[in-house]
Amino acid sequence: MSATLRRIAVGTGAAVAALSLAACSTPGASAPAPNADGITSIVIAEPVHNLGYLPLYVAIDEGIFEKHGLDVSVTTQSSGGGAHVNAVLAGQAWGYIGGPEHNGFVKAQDSAGDTEIKAIANVVNRGNVYMVAADGVDAPDITNVEDAAAFLEGKSIVTGAYGGTPNSILRYILDQGGLTTDDITLIESADAAAPLAIVSQGQADFALIAEPIVTQGVEEGIWQDPFISVPGILGDYAYSTINVPVASYAEDNGPEVAQAFVDAISEALALVKSDRSVAEAVATAQFDNLDPAVIASVLDKAYADDLWPDDATISEPAAALSLAVARGAGALTDSDDPATFADVVDLQFVEEK
Repeated sequence: MSATLRRIAVGTGAAVAALSLAACSTPGASAPAPNADGITSIVIAEPVHNLGYLPLYVAIDEGIFEKHGLDVSVTTQSSGGGAHVNAVLAGQAWGYIGGPEHNGFVKAQDSAGDTEIKAIANVVNRGNVYMVAADGVDAPDITNVEDAAAFLEGKSIVTGAYGGTPNSILRYILDQGGLTTDDITLIESADAAAPLAIVSQGQADFALIAEPIVTQGVEEGIWQDPFISVPGILGDYAYSTINVPVASYAEDNGPEVAQAFVDAISEALALVKSDRSVAEAVATAQFDNLDPAVIASVLDKAYADDLWPDDATISEPAAALSLAVARGAGALTDSDDPATFADVVDLQFVEEK
């Protein structure tokens, strides 16, 4: 029997947007214990319920986690920024899905060195973000970062909240062209759907956003098809990984739980890559507010852009780009003690597979 994806929506006032190590409980974290039936329940925090995270949802809905002895649920921390990381730091979740650069944020803010969070599995290996222009606004197709930065100078742009990866990507693109946010008119919103209203009302001519909002806006005539594909201009990019406190998988039954989780994610990735019908069925069930035609269009783009990796491995260049984006955006300031691949990634459970 397939498991059912359980989501816990968190209101915008329920979590802080910036990382707060003061509330951190991870130094004493431990792996959750199995119940009498041998099933271990764990929670994964996500910053937004996103079609890009589909392999995680497939692992839940198709009973893959259950097969590996896990009961996995998802909590959506919708206040933006680092709320999904804070849920882990506060002991409300076993791990979070998001860029491994957030593990660098934790390292930079933890002067005592008590807290380590590392990425143990890959889920999304491309920057799942696209730039669109409002209906009627001219924009050329752009295929490299330098041209993107040059074009965006002086433009009005809406994107996600500061500290989130879409926002960091925008700032990184500007930085690569020698620009800053002072060179554009920037609107930041923690509400993933807000760009639809902001662009339609003429407050911004451009938006840097993720699916399915991209396709929704195209279908509603708010903006045109993307003219900048971040998957295309940045390539391999550890955009969304599963990140867990080291203390939660280092002792007791922690290694077994982490291994089971990574094995399940690897199986789900393989299923998504090999059987689109399963991916489409899960996406339709979990995003039942979307027109099936929108979901089909989003999946067309995801497969064409090679959004999901073949397995859970995180390459060093892909992780290095996630750190470079955060630094270029000014979100990660660790020049005194730069985070390395080994600081933010632990592939022991992928390698054990």
